[in-house]
Amino acid sequence: GEQPLKRPDRDRRRADDLEVADHRDGERAGVEAHLRRADHVVRDAAGSSLEHVAESVDEEVVGHVTEHRHPLVIARDLVELVTVDQQKLAAVGGALAQKFAKEGFFTVLTTRTASNAAALEAAIKQQGNACMTVELDLSSEKSIASAFATIRAEAGEPEVLIYNAGYLEGRDLPPGQELLEYIPVEMFDTAHHIASRGPFLVAKEVLPAMRKRGHGSLFFSNNSKSLRGKKRYTGESLYYPRVMMRTLAQVLTEEYSEHGVHIANIVIDGTIDSPGTRALPKIQNRPELVMNPERIADGFWYLHTQDRSVWTHELQMTPFSTMPSC
Repeated sequence: GEQPLKRPDRDRRRADDLEVADHRDGERAGVEAHLRRADHVVRDAAGSSLEHVAESVDEEVVGHVTEHRHPLVIARDLVELVTVDQQKLAAVGGALAQKFAKEGFFTVLTTRTASNAAALEAAIKQQGNACMTVELDLSSEKSIASAFATIRAEAGEPEVLIYNAGYLEGRDLPPGQELLEYIPVEMFDTAHHIASRGPFLVAKEVLPAMRKRGHGSLFFSNNSKSLRGKKRYTGESLYYPRVMMRTLAQVLTEEYSEHGVHIANIVIDGTIDSPGTRALPKIQNRPELVMNPERIADGFWYLHTQDRSVWTHELQMTPFSTMPSC
């Protein structure tokens, strides 16, 4: 018969680079489970400095679920939960974690700093759902390997992984320093680690098991800067390495779709709702420009529940009042 998943409290495990949501209705042998439900990974980078996000998007990495799934959410620099109209809201990573947890997933929150995930973990538990946290630093290959070893031991092999990671590097450069010659190498290294190298290393951790099982989902949460190389403007992060994340998603689609693994690049094309963005004059004048994180999470859930005969490999979400980026 089916064995319920043990969900020990792991308050000491908090991480701002990973949120893992894990749900399974399957039998479990030792520390590994053959999942009969969904599995997903999400990574969120919503940053604390939100005054410049009008032209950019909080990025997150989220894993997706198929027939046998473990949800896994990766989140970095989580913004605090705020109460609006009696609803608990957060950035995209928080919305993803709560959405998949509500649907029955055991959610694992990962972050570099344990305390960053405390509010979100508490909110998920208050809603009657289960989660754990695991520390993870996407700039460290050793940290990524260690985090996934813990996830496999505590929650099993992820069936769905949502890579939802972002960074603030570049936003503090003053006007007049938009050109490449003013960008410190260390700034580029950070962007490369989060937007290119990190997705590569995380994919290596989850794809072998997905391929062997013949099912699984890997979703990359991206922004409009991934669609083509574009100049960085004042107040923006160094986003052009995001193009490499989209390229990786396209390559993995060709390599792993035939093995039953669903790969998708999700373009969040707009300004994500948050206390910081709502304070912007532009948004106060045109509130219809903001994107609801909960509705964004619904889009990921839509991908997760797709029949494999009609998989979507790139999904672009744009507010109705603006033209889609290209």
